[in-house]
This record gives sequence, structure tokens and C-alpha cells, in this order.
Amino acid sequence: MAKSKTIVLIHGNFVNNTSWAEWKRYYEQKGYRVYTPANPGHEGNPAELRAKVHPDLIKTGFIDIIDNLSQLIDTLPEKPLIIGHSMAGMATLKLVEMGKAAAGVSIDGAPPKNVFPPFQTLKTVLPAFGFFSFNTYFMGSRKWYDYAFFNTIPDTEKEKAFEKLAVPESYKVSRQLVLNSFSNIDFKKPHAPILFVGGGSDHIFPPNLTQTIADSYKDTTSRVDVKIFEGKSHFICGEPGWEKVADYILDWYENQ
Repeated sequence: MAKSKTIVLIHGNFVNNTSWAEWKRYYEQKGYRVYTPANPGHEGNPAELRAKVHPDLIKTGFIDIIDNLSQLIDTLPEKPLIIGHSMAGMATLKLVEMGKAAAGVSIDGAPPKNVFPPFQTLKTVLPAFGFFSFNTYFMGSRKWYDYAFFNTIPDTEKEKAFEKLAVPESYKVSRQLVLNSFSNIDFKKPHAPILFVGGGSDHIFPPNLTQTIADSYKDTTSRVDVKIFEGKSHFICGEPGWEKVADYILDWYENQ
């Protein structure tokens, strides 16, 4: 059966679709049609979004993100390979469950509501829920990004990465992920192939969590694979060597 030549790259929280620019070029050079939609309230240049928050940001929840992606996918001529990072790893699992994907890849993906995260995850992402904040949205500090995202790159590169990528985030996305039943996954349901990619040095979603989510899938007729890249952080899609990750995913997809 011919593989879909369409890819949808979904960005996670705390960054926007500009984070996929190099992957988009890379995959297009390999003959794929690549879409990199911005989640609602995340459209624009990161520096400008930090200076002036998008008016739709605080209205945006996880359900809005899935609805937006689902509408895009329904306009495509074929089901795409869906690749999502961080929160969008969970969005990928949801879209696979909904039958929207030829295959799905969760990179350093967030857990569904029905998989309990380890303490390390809770400690790192708690500020992003805004339960103890008077602000209307979350904007991570340089220190937070350095620990949560950029812990494996040189200090001289951390500031550049922050300036290039960091954006404000809606509290509603994280809250719906942990509080709304929509964010459960039916692990018994047959599904398209799923690949879980984890970073061995990820401070937000450590590799043991990636393995736990993968192990939750129970349908023996449906393919689930796991690949952990040792020494990689939550910034696995942007730190040096990201091409190896991109190539591994494409090889997995094309050789099923």
C-alpha cells in the first residue's frame, strides 16, 4: 500500500509553529507535503508574541487545538503522518484515536489524563497551570526554559534559543489536559501505527514516562514502537543532531 506523502507537524506548548521551520524544509526536500499549523492564539513571530500577547491565546484550550487540527486534516487529500512534540505528542495520540492519521509520532509527548505523570514532570510544569498565579497566561522565564527545555545545549546557545522560540502559553491548554475527560485515551481501541520518541535527558517528560504511555496501549493488532535518544533534552527537535531524529522517524514510517 502506498504511503501518504503528507506530513502534519504539530508544535507543543511554550513555542509555536516556527519551531518546525527546519523540519518542514528537511521533509519537503525528501518529497513530502508538509503542514506546520499554528495552534489558535499562537500565530506570529515569537519575539512579537512575547511583547504583545495574541488576543485569542487565553481562550485556547486543548480541545480547541484538536478541533483546529482536525479541521485542517479533513481538508487534505489523504490521511497524513502526524508528528507532535510535547503537548502535541498527546494531541497526536488523540488524532490517531479519532482515525485522522496514517500513522502518529509522539516526540517527548505529554501523557493523557489517564496516565499519571512522575513527580519530576509535575514539579517542572506546575507553573504552566496557573493555579497559584494572578497572571492570565504563562510566560516561562529564561531560567525555566534553560532547565525545562535547553538543559543539554551550551549556555551561549540557550539565550539564542529562548529569543528565537519562546512564546506565552494559555493556562487552559494544560488544565484541560489534566482535568477534562476529553484528554483520556482509549488504550484498548485498534489504531494506526504509533512511534514514541523520547529524550534520555528530558526534564519535562522523562523517558520512563514515554515508555509508560507506550506500554498502556493494549490492542495486539496495532503497532506501537519506542525509541529513546540518549542525551537529548525536551529540545530534541531543535538541538544539534535533530536530523538524526527526523531521519529515524521517516525510516520507521516508510519501512512498516
